[in-house]
Amino acid sequence: MSIELLPEWIRQNYDIEERYHACAVLHTDFRAEWDDLVAALQDFRLTRTMVTTRGGNKGPIARRLDGYFYAHGWGEHRFNIEVRVDGAPTLTPTHHVDYFRNRVAIETEWNNKDPFFDRDLTTFRLLFDLNVLSVGVIITRADELQEIFNQLGRGQSFGQNTTHMSQLIGRIRNRGSGGCPVLGFGIKASLYVENE
Repeated sequence: MSIELLPEWIRQNYDIEERYHACAVLHTDFRAEWDDLVAALQDFRLTRTMVTTRGGNKGPIARRLDGYFYAHGWGEHRFNIEVRVDGAPTLTPTHHVDYFRNRVAIETEWNNKDPFFDRDLTTFRLLFDLNVLSVGVIITRADELQEIFNQLGRGQSFGQNTTHMSQLIGRIRNRGSGGCPVLGFGIKASLYVENE
């Protein structure tokens, strides 16, 4: 498997799921995007403050990743797609991704309802089929973090029906992204630190 292309440190600190050689595609054809992703994952630490601070629209974990990717030229992107029949629009779906650059999309799903994984993978599949996306990446949390959330009194906020790695793995293995190469990362407990 091409997961071995990832640095050992990342393989030790993230649960990883891959479909259709996503690592090899990124590493070979999108090296700058690969380097940014690897650097962002190596730089990330989950702090007590991130877990205990209420999120609102965007929580501290998403804002931390936003800061890294935006500083490196990635941007939020909305794809406007129009299907026309006899000159008349019949379908105009809009698809949004958190970070996009050079045919690579990254989504962060920290504490959303689990159907968000279906939405992300469907978006990856459609954009891949339309030849505007080559690889999709989802960053979420490993299931083992639940113990830390429970200890910090936040266990109910991060419930079983919210986004975490075991739910993503099943969807990736069931080809939720169609033929699109996908890479999933689950932040493990080893990345938790008490202080900033």
